[in-house]
Amino acid sequence: MTYPELHRLYHQPFFQLIQQARAVHQERWPENEVQLCTLLSIKTGGCSEDCSYCAQSARYNSGVQAERLMEKGEIMERARAARDSGSTRFCMGAAWRGVRGGTERFEKVVDIVKDVSSLGMEVCVTLGALGPDEAQRLKEAGVTAYNHNIDTSPEHYTKIVSTHTFEDRLRTIRNVQDAGMSVCSGGILGLGETIEDRLKMLEILSEFNPPPESVPINSLMPMPGTPLAEVPQVDVFDLVRMIACTRIAIPGAKVRLSAGRTRLTREAQALCFFAGANSIFYGDKLLTAANPAIAADRALLAELNLAPQEPNPAMRSPEQDGERELSPAGFKGAGCGYG
Repeated sequence: MTYPELHRLYHQPFFQLIQQARAVHQERWPENEVQLCTLLSIKTGGCSEDCSYCAQSARYNSGVQAERLMEKGEIMERARAARDSGSTRFCMGAAWRGVRGGTERFEKVVDIVKDVSSLGMEVCVTLGALGPDEAQRLKEAGVTAYNHNIDTSPEHYTKIVSTHTFEDRLRTIRNVQDAGMSVCSGGILGLGETIEDRLKMLEILSEFNPPPESVPINSLMPMPGTPLAEVPQVDVFDLVRMIACTRIAIPGAKVRLSAGRTRLTREAQALCFFAGANSIFYGDKLLTAANPAIAADRALLAELNLAPQEPNPAMRSPEQDGERELSPAGFKGAGCGYG
């Protein structure tokens, strides 16, 4: 959708917007299911990037200590526990600028992915910047989807990170799509951006070709020691509006209610599900941030008559529509702590 279309959509009366989003959701996702994802930080802290929201950056005194890559045995134990608790997607995040083929750490990750993919869950990784060869290796190892958020609008992006560019993010996404993996890409609300920035971000996401398989909508969890430690909390109605607009703009994507859920009441979460969210992170921790307890999530989903979605580890990347081209200004035809 274009920015003018999204602007008109977002600024219509609240109930009119969520009713429209609900209609789209019921048409495309009639099963009343929610995807349950578990996120594990397999390498925490010590990142060389300067993302203003991230406690894992080595540039900030956030209290997060740099750790080495977890051993495969421990990761497998956590993956099995996630599967046994009902998760259908296992997401692994590493606090790196990126990865290169032939390095010890990349080969270790490939080996880990192969074993995790044997458990019958969908496998998602977020490892930073990715080249075409590395993307192909991860696809062959069993990665279902690659998470690489664009965070905000291109105009606002330079205000939250200087160690890489918005175009760098798009380049990785293009490499992932060319390798045949699905893309999980969304944004973070609460970075000091305007509503216009949020809608420009959504415009770009909606024009990915092929479209993103899932779109995380995160609310910033301000971390002590980071430049954004004191920013105001995202208004819940702004969050619901963004979820509704995302559901309408990208109807075939899973819309993930991601970071920030600990600040939402049960009623607020129910409103988000009504407006089009159909995926959550499931487990007691999101990398370095807290997450609602598994028992609380199970109780809420049961009360709302929402069932866990079955895993689809053989998922194929969505088909592209015509020719693809990398266009950072609008990303037309192109196809850490949040995900």
